[in-house]
Amino acid sequence: MTQTVQDGLARLMQDLSDGGIDGAPREARLILAHALGVEPGRLTLMARDPLPPGATETALASAVRRARGEPMSHILGYREFYGRRFAVDGRVLDPRPETEMLVSKALEAPFARVLDLGVGSGAILLSLLAERPEAHGVGTDLSGEALEVARVNAEALGVAARAEFAQSDWFAQVEGSFDLIVSNPPYIAVDEMAGLQVELGFEPRMALTDEADGLSAYRHIAQGVMGSLAPGGRLMVEIGPTQGEAVAALFRQAGLHGVEVVPDLDGRDRVVLGRRM
Repeated sequence: MTQTVQDGLARLMQDLSDGGIDGAPREARLILAHALGVEPGRLTLMARDPLPPGATETALASAVRRARGEPMSHILGYREFYGRRFAVDGRVLDPRPETEMLVSKALEAPFARVLDLGVGSGAILLSLLAERPEAHGVGTDLSGEALEVARVNAEALGVAARAEFAQSDWFAQVEGSFDLIVSNPPYIAVDEMAGLQVELGFEPRMALTDEADGLSAYRHIAQGVMGSLAPGGRLMVEIGPTQGEAVAALFRQAGLHGVEVVPDLDGRDRVVLGRRM
């Protein structure tokens, strides 16, 4: 008997549900649509169409991966962020919706040169450049593999001519000055790692934790920022929800003014910002 798209969708829903995946119906549609090379909204119209054998095998294999905890973004190969699609895989941190707050705050004032420390997939830097066509930016990362992903995304978004990338330990290889510096550094304390979601085990550990108290990156950034931040320039970082006071204190000790802790849409501290006089 010929399997239809609806049959395949039902099988995927069951496999994902048996694997303990919340939202199995939605994720089954994403997986099957990806295997068929169509938008998820097309599946209803295709419900009675025959399901190609190759697509069936691909979709079922993807469901197995998902049930084992692999992020959906790795299976699809992309993540939507700030209205754009970014390629992601196990080489980079998966951009989260809450990080969009950092982009939104950065866009509240003009900038011509932006530096992203720990650029990862490029989600922050490239979103800023896409929103400000006159701006240029530099993205640094200790991981050469992450920089490969960022370069792919820069090309795909049409901003590669305005984006430079360098392998660097924070400011070590950074030259010049910037009127905006942003970062979403590893801020999870090492003793918190064991309690994290399974999905995070598929992302680079170095992008998640500093293997210490979660504040090491902020100390490095605060200590080096004055050498790269232009007068009047802004520094903005994403933080964990309990780190606002500590990071704000580091900013003030570094000599930044107007230091502010900004909550995300859920009311949790998410961004710390300050300005050089």
